[in-house]
Amino acid sequence: MKEKNSGQKLAKILIMGLENSGKTSIVLSLTRNTNLLSYCSLKPTVGINRVKFEEEESDTQFSIWDFGGQKQYRKDYLNDLDKHLIGIDKLIYVIDVQDGEKYDLTLQFLENIVNFLKKIEDSFEFLIFLHKFDPGLEKLDQYSDEMISSNLINKISKIIPSDFNYKIFKTTIYTVFHKVLVS
Repeated sequence: MKEKNSGQKLAKILIMGLENSGKTSIVLSLTRNTNLLSYCSLKPTVGINRVKFEEEESDTQFSIWDFGGQKQYRKDYLNDLDKHLIGIDKLIYVIDVQDGEKYDLTLQFLENIVNFLKKIEDSFEFLIFLHKFDPGLEKLDQYSDEMISSNLINKISKIIPSDFNYKIFKTTIYTVFHKVLVS
């Protein structure tokens, strides 16, 4: 994390993944947008959408780069990844856990990104979000811990070298609304 002259911290976060994986919803969640209409009216991200916001509690200015996940953009992202990675603090790769038909495609895109990351020496936090892991989903057989492990987590661990520092999380935007409702 860098610092501005004013002493405020700067954090650059890249969010990547296939189309409809929930990247923009995650950005809305990070900006603490709890207006349900904002989520319902989302359109596919065209190219890269940059969002800046400040978090007063931590005195941090965030710059979030939301990469549209459509096929026509992915090759360009990989070709220019070195430029996009300049100054980043965190890379979040988002997988729609509910879209089993795209598992192979999203794992291939992840592998392409990882292959690039192997060549660089920058250090930043690398997170993988198994997203749309909504409440009650684990009760369905195809989303049980065993199935998610065999269909995704084990495959991810084969793609990413053992000396790579990364973390995998099950995520959902429902917690954003849940927190508002119970507080």
